[in-house]
Formats: sequence, C-alpha cells, structure tokens
Amino acid sequence: MTDSVMLTLLHLLRDGEFHSGEELGEALAVSRTAVWKQLQKLGELGLECESVRGRGYRLSAPLELLNASRIADLAGVDPTLIQLEVVTDSTNAQLLSRSSTLRSGSFCIAEQQTAGRGRRGRQWISPFGSNLYLSGVWQFEGGAARLEGLSLAVGVCIAQVLESFGFRGVQLKWPNDVLVDGRKLAGILLEMSGDPAGVCQVVVGVGVNVRMPSCAAQSIDQPWTDLASMSSEQGLESVGRNEMVASLVDALSRLMVEFERVGFARWRAAWLERAAFMGQAVSLQTANSEIRGELIGVDGSGALTLRVGGEERLFYGGEVSVRAVS
Repeated sequence: MTDSVMLTLLHLLRDGEFHSGEELGEALAVSRTAVWKQLQKLGELGLECESVRGRGYRLSAPLELLNASRIADLAGVDPTLIQLEVVTDSTNAQLLSRSSTLRSGSFCIAEQQTAGRGRRGRQWISPFGSNLYLSGVWQFEGGAARLEGLSLAVGVCIAQVLESFGFRGVQLKWPNDVLVDGRKLAGILLEMSGDPAGVCQVVVGVGVNVRMPSCAAQSIDQPWTDLASMSSEQGLESVGRNEMVASLVDALSRLMVEFERVGFARWRAAWLERAAFMGQAVSLQTANSEIRGELIGVDGSGALTLRVGGEERLFYGGEVSVRAVS
C-alpha cells in the first residue's frame, strides 16, 4: 500500500513542475536523503520522474489524482457507493469478495492495480494514476440468462460516454473491447457470483487507457491507444480523469437499471452502428476450433452472427476472440 509520505509527495509533484529537494523535504518534514529514497519508489508505481541539477524533480507528465467525493458529486450518486483504493490487486476482485453484502450500484475505483485482469486470464496493465480502473456490482434475479448481451451493452455505454467528450471513431469489437483505428482503448470484464439460475451478483469491470506511460506500454502485446493520444490526434481538449470516471459511473448506473428491465435488445442497434470488422472476413477462435466467416452482426441476445459457407450461424459468449483476417 502506498504510504502517507508517498501520497503527500505525489500531491506535491502532481502539477508536473520542478520542485527542489529542499522544498520537498520541508513539505514532507524529512531529510533530502529521505526525499531521494521516496523518489526512487516512483518507478515502482509506473511513474516517470525527471531530475535536473539546479532545478529539482518533476513528473514527466502532470498527475491528476482521483477524488472519491468529487466523483460521487459529479456522477450524482451516494458517496457511500464509491470505494476508492490507492493500490489494490484488482477492482473486480475487491467487489467479488464482498458481492453478496454490497448494495447494488457500489463501485470500486483504484489508482493502480497490481493484479489487473482482462479476459481469458490476461494481465491488464495498470500503472499508477495514469488510466482508469473501475468496477461496479449489481444484483440480478433470474441468473445468468438475464445477463445475455450485457458486455455488449456496457461497450455501447463506454462508447457513448467517450463520444459525449467529442472523441470520434470509437468502435466495438465483440464481445468486450473498445477500439479506435484498430487499437485497443478500453476493455470490459464481467464476472458473476451467486446462483447461476437464481439471484446472482454481476461485477462489471472497465479499464480505460488515459495516459499510458511509455515504461508500462512496453508490456502490452497488442496495438493500443489512449485518450491523451486521441485528444492530440483529434484536436480535442484533454479530459480529466475524475470527470471521465464520474461520467462512466453515472452512465453505468443508468444502464444497469434499464438492462435489468429490458435486456440487450435496447442496445443492439447502437452496438451495430459501432461494430468493428462489420462485413469483413474474420476468424472466430475458441479453445478447440477456429471458424472463418463474414461478420454480419449480433442478434437480440448479443450472439455473434457470421456468414459461414453461405449460411448464417450464431456464436455465443465464452472463450472466444474475433480478429480480422489479413
């Protein structure tokens, strides 16, 4: 866990300006040697710190730390529903461990994840204070059958939030990736606990790349982008992390209430409008097979529809991925 001295140091350095070792030592009430030792730990958080003789130290980019009360206020939700962690293993894991006792609509948000997860057990790169890592939990009656198409609806929700800030070209890759120009911007991870045929809890995890540090990006094994790059490419103002996460909390809270009532059909057309690889030859890969066909859409339950050998076939969720065939 990040200690109080480190948090104070981060608040001092978050403006991205130079601060002398003497200034930092006085503010922290520690020696310059102790300051230097704390500065060396920034790399462990995935933060890059510059040192210039005669000027001092600064972060390579300004840092906006998350604020739970501000997020709740901007999202218009009860502050007790927002759990903000500085460093945690996984926001999904935090909620899953207590899913049966938490109020529906509770969120866990973190500055950093040490064991962030994507689909199929993949690691989700989660450097400190750079991106967004949030999960929400909701209770459903009717079990897993009521959750068909939920990851697609969440994708639409994320896309609409991004578009509300002016971002263009957002696409959705079945079943749970958000892309821009073929590069991954955000991902979704749904996990369920409780009775698969009765009352259950679903945890919806969302990760959004905001300003990925170059040192962390070296571990990513697929094309990616972040909001900072998109803002530059599209001539947009940069978006604050608190503002973006609050918009996601608000939108997801609204989505889950309506989804429980009407299911995926309400979001199908919006998903199809943003579908990546539509009309293209794709490869659908499962643990045991590979199917090639033309992607022609999804049905009312969120099942993927492919034209294979002149015949339309439906494919449902599971350990699958869709990649454009070169």
